[in-house]
Amino acid sequence: MNSSALPSTPAPGRPKDMEKRTAVLEAAMVLFPSRGYDGVSMDAIAQAAGVSKLTVYSHFADKEALFGAAVTECCAQLLPHQLFVPDPGLPVAEALFQIARPFVDLMMDERAVSLHRVMISQAGQDRRLTEIFFCAGPRAILLEMESFLQEARRSGYLRVADPARASEHFFCLLKGLGHMRVLVGLSEPPSSEQRDAHVREVVGIFLRAFAPEAL
Repeated sequence: MNSSALPSTPAPGRPKDMEKRTAVLEAAMVLFPSRGYDGVSMDAIAQAAGVSKLTVYSHFADKEALFGAAVTECCAQLLPHQLFVPDPGLPVAEALFQIARPFVDLMMDERAVSLHRVMISQAGQDRRLTEIFFCAGPRAILLEMESFLQEARRSGYLRVADPARASEHFFCLLKGLGHMRVLVGLSEPPSSEQRDAHVREVVGIFLRAFAPEAL
């Protein structure tokens, strides 16, 4: 061995394994809705993801952080950011439809329905948990929609005096009583055709309220 040789440069630390992170999130998105927040441990998530508990903690500081990330990922899978930044040449009615239709699918998704039920059961017991849920899910989507409406206003496609309030109205119209009926078990989720018809109706109402010619 040549003692005069320079010592080898230590290899840089490997980036965290994103496949394992994804596996952890997928496990969390299954376990939290089915067992509730209190019924899920980090050990259980690690086992379901096929990773060590240390790996779980290397990606998420604690169970609250993982819960928030799982809610964010669930929303992002069905309602990605790109939907709120449509092609400039796309008619505003179609851009609204492309946001609204996946939103209805998200609201009717089995995991989302179960998670809403978990949050209702937590009402008045753990405000911290419900705040995490609201910020990671509903609030994040509202902010995306608010940004979309601000851009539509700047471009002259819509005349919206208060984009934040208009965002709330849009999503509340989409949820309607249908979401409540599914949430409390009074009906099954609507069919694809029923969702299409409902979304087209809501988009029409929204445009009649905020289209430039209407104001």
